[in-house]
Amino acid sequence: MTVASLHGVTVRFGGREVLGEVSFEVAEGERVLVIGPSGSGKSTVLNALTGAVPFSVNAEFAGSVVVGGVADAPVVARTRTLGFVAQDPSAAVVLPTVEQDIALVLENHGVDPAEIDGRIDEALTAAGCRHLRTRSTDALSGGEAQRVALAAALAARPRVLVLDEPTSMLDPAGVATVRDALVNLPASVAVVMVEHRLDELGELPGRTIALTGTGRILADGPTERVLAEHSAALTEAGCWLPHAPRLARRWGGRVADAPALVVGALEVHPSVPRRRRDGRPAPVVGAVSLALHPGELVALLGPNGCGKSTLLRTLAGLIRPLSGSVTGPRPGMVFQDPGHQFVAHTVGDEIAHGLPRNSPLVDEALERHRLRHVADRSPHRLSGGEKRRLSLAAMLVHRRPTLLADEPTFGLDRRDALATMDALLQTTRGPSPAAVMFSSHDLALVEAYASRVIELGGGRIVHDGPAEEYFRMRTAIA
Repeated sequence: MTVASLHGVTVRFGGREVLGEVSFEVAEGERVLVIGPSGSGKSTVLNALTGAVPFSVNAEFAGSVVVGGVADAPVVARTRTLGFVAQDPSAAVVLPTVEQDIALVLENHGVDPAEIDGRIDEALTAAGCRHLRTRSTDALSGGEAQRVALAAALAARPRVLVLDEPTSMLDPAGVATVRDALVNLPASVAVVMVEHRLDELGELPGRTIALTGTGRILADGPTERVLAEHSAALTEAGCWLPHAPRLARRWGGRVADAPALVVGALEVHPSVPRRRRDGRPAPVVGAVSLALHPGELVALLGPNGCGKSTLLRTLAGLIRPLSGSVTGPRPGMVFQDPGHQFVAHTVGDEIAHGLPRNSPLVDEALERHRLRHVADRSPHRLSGGEKRRLSLAAMLVHRRPTLLADEPTFGLDRRDALATMDALLQTTRGPSPAAVMFSSHDLALVEAYASRVIELGGGRIVHDGPAEEYFRMRTAIA
């Protein structure tokens, strides 16, 4: 029995075709993986299924979408069949607390008020975040927000679960939770997902739809056959494929003695305080001291909610610490959500912002980061991968002595993720090397690129040392 289908769907944004004549059906209980390079229209396929395109997003749309037996229904009507986890989970959070947010989903679906409390617990438990039930939504980390978004999607017991990179912001424990949640779904629930972290997710969906870079279907069939027959073309296009060989370690630069940034006994409290047992406010980051040196590429690791983003934003001067000090030139910052840093009307102007008029650095950056074809487009009309490349390009052109990047490869295909890490690595070399710190959950990339690993636990540094030493320890423990 078919529960969702696309028929000849073509989507254009600002005259540019993003999807071309895309057609497929999803059967009850089927698990479908959608893959393709950045900008291939993967998220647009999912948004067409949910109705966000064209009902909520301004786009030229042709074709038909049938969900739950109803053709071209508006978004609200489709939510009775579909559960959706977006690439940016925080966009779906609207109420002050986690339990209120999930209760709203259930109320909108007409669930008996007497059942709502138990259904909230059921959904939060399935998503591995029952402990967040009373948490303020403003105090959620990116990974915690992703778990809550999954819980909200599961709460209504949908017939089709649509997931746009559901593990992108999660630590390994969070990835395992998503894996378990998918395994434990009723057999009748269909899943359509976009995902890069295929090796960590475990068993692959039985069917794969591969998109070309121009938004057309390259292949659609059993996952094993699609990957076997098209692996060369998909890898060349920049797709992450499962079981990829471990990256060769690339770091080999020289680290300077004099630090570019020194952090002393830093303590940061959240905007919505959490409380210790004795009633005192608990810091997100507590008593952190470190120094970043030119020539270092430092990976910042730790579970969701441990304070990685808070530490980076504090080092960048965006959060004022309760105590402690940050000494050195103000770092550049690449945000977890790149849209937060865009200030100009076009991609070219975004890169040029703050540079001398007609600077040749703009053309160099457009070319290096594969953005020349969108130079005159609004930054807010780019794909997720293009936004990531733009945020990095706009920061790198200023050549600051310290650069901070919060999950810089989130949402990128293989080609762009490696290009991003190569760009960060390159800034740590040459006659005027920078110090770079980036947060990540992708241990393969960290092992391949980082010279040093700092791991946070409970807002404090639990490890700080050479990357090789860190991964030797992990291997020994395993």
